[in-house]
Amino acid sequence: MARRDRHGRGLRAPLVPASLPGHRTRAEQFDLLVIDAAERLEPRWGRRWGRLEFGTEDVPPSDPSPWEQGVPLGRLFPADMGQPARVVIYRRPCEERAEGSELPLLVRDVVAEQLAHLMNCAPEDIDPDFGR
Repeated sequence: MARRDRHGRGLRAPLVPASLPGHRTRAEQFDLLVIDAAERLEPRWGRRWGRLEFGTEDVPPSDPSPWEQGVPLGRLFPADMGQPARVVIYRRPCEERAEGSELPLLVRDVVAEQLAHLMNCAPEDIDPDFGR
């Protein structure tokens, strides 16, 4: 008598099918938060910010910029040598500072701060809901 595994239960399937939102990893969910925050601001500011890429990373590099105090939540990389400017939001520091329902608000504020640096204006000018 041959069995599929030693307990005879057969192959196990994922608990949540891939077609449902619960199947996404935390990193994928965070990516969607950054996309939502950028898309929310794009109709108003998209033409002004020009060529810009958004990205996420798990943690910031271990060498902070001289003006950064503590662990940064995001960073703006200016356009250079034909490459577009990039806004990178760091997932783990954001998750550490925000709890559950606060995470989308924090991501929205960090994106607004980085865009404000890019356009040399206040974050409140970029996003009227900044800090709320």
